[in-house]
Amino acid sequence: MRLIQVFVPSDDHDLVRETLAEMEVEFVFSDADDHRDGSLANIPVPAGAVDTVLEHLYDAGLADDTYTVVTEVDRATVPNAEELTDRYVEGPKGKRGASHAEIRERAKDLTPDTATYLAFAIASAIVAVAGLLLDSAIVIVGAMVIAPFAGSTLSASAGAVISDREMVVDSATSQVTGLVVAYIGAIVMSVFLQQTGFVPSTLAVGRVGQVSGFATPNLLTLIIAIAAGFAGALALATDLPVSLAGVAVAAAIVPAAAAAGIGTAWGEPLIVAGGIVLLLMNIVFINLTAYLTLIALGYRSSVIRNVRENATVSLRTGAYAIIVLLFLIVVVVTAFGTYQHLVFEQQVNSEVQDVLEEPEYSTLELAGVGTEYNDGSAFSDEVSVTVTVGRTSGLEDEKLAADLQTAIDAQTSRSVHVDVQFVDYQRAAPTGATDSGRSAWWPLDEWLPGWAGSSVPQSVPQAVALPADLVAERADPT
Repeated sequence: MRLIQVFVPSDDHDLVRETLAEMEVEFVFSDADDHRDGSLANIPVPAGAVDTVLEHLYDAGLADDTYTVVTEVDRATVPNAEELTDRYVEGPKGKRGASHAEIRERAKDLTPDTATYLAFAIASAIVAVAGLLLDSAIVIVGAMVIAPFAGSTLSASAGAVISDREMVVDSATSQVTGLVVAYIGAIVMSVFLQQTGFVPSTLAVGRVGQVSGFATPNLLTLIIAIAAGFAGALALATDLPVSLAGVAVAAAIVPAAAAAGIGTAWGEPLIVAGGIVLLLMNIVFINLTAYLTLIALGYRSSVIRNVRENATVSLRTGAYAIIVLLFLIVVVVTAFGTYQHLVFEQQVNSEVQDVLEEPEYSTLELAGVGTEYNDGSAFSDEVSVTVTVGRTSGLEDEKLAADLQTAIDAQTSRSVHVDVQFVDYQRAAPTGATDSGRSAWWPLDEWLPGWAGSSVPQSVPQAVALPADLVAERADPT
């Protein structure tokens, strides 16, 4: 509940009484100080009805610059509170979300002023670049914490469901500005590290685990973006702290922008393309998921109705149409770039698995498959695939890279070069193990075929007792 305290001059007593009586809103007049001719009206109303009540009073003739204070109350006894909520509060169907006024206020509170927003965008990008080049997940998390993108990202979805076009436009503008500034900041930081020698200019940034991980869109990163949009919208519409969901939103945005900046500084167009596609994919799905989540919570989206009723030829309408068109173009391009890479990645994983299932490679254990971003031959005619396997013997397995390359080439119709990394390790059989290598006491060895011959799944790399240097074998495309 909220308590509206508004000064009512003596001449306006009757119109205020009549207006509030017509609205069936309870109120009490109390005396003001002796120096002013009038009274103080105390009006308890539901939180989302404050603007509606004040608008009715102003329309009735009360001056809109009169003394007005709105405070939050912990407890208020109002006979028709539920009726007032149903009648005057714009919000979701049922009681699962905040009112439109509260949604608008929360979204605005999440977005700092422009100077602070841009400063934090640059700072988060700089920290993310350091984290990626250090291959440090902890530093990257720090960049997510200080990133300011939660408010600007969620405001577009909130504005769409509460029909606040100004909020939608402001959100779109701030998103584009913030991401461009973050990208430029990442480039400047990367060039500085490169030119000053703090990071070797010959560093193969594509081989850095965190860089390659955030420069390649995949199904898992898509799920992160969807979950971030869902969590952000749910927190925005409920009493949950939105700042926690903001970290999830930043996790889908900041590292991708930093990876694109690193790729630009090191002249790696595939890293740039992969990072930008990943960034746009996350932005699109965060906005879309947040919007659909608010709809699922019961908010009545009136975007289509408002467009139909208020569609007029004007400069403002044209600006809105351009924004919508640009968003649709981004959605189409992002969807295509993501889809073709996901298909390529799925095909590569399938062929790698098929090759390693051949009898001659039965002693090898798959530890990971890394695929460079498949840009559809826009920047490069070949794609890099790195396969990491574990082995217990010193066999060279000379044909593995060539076999993988042949299988992937045939399935994907792309020219690829395949790197195979061998992780050598020693294994000590556990005491009491049977000749077959199964545990003598673990019954799942009998029930689960995938666990036969080992006490851990074959698809998971084994513990390394005495790790040796990685041995790389490359098959160049023909």
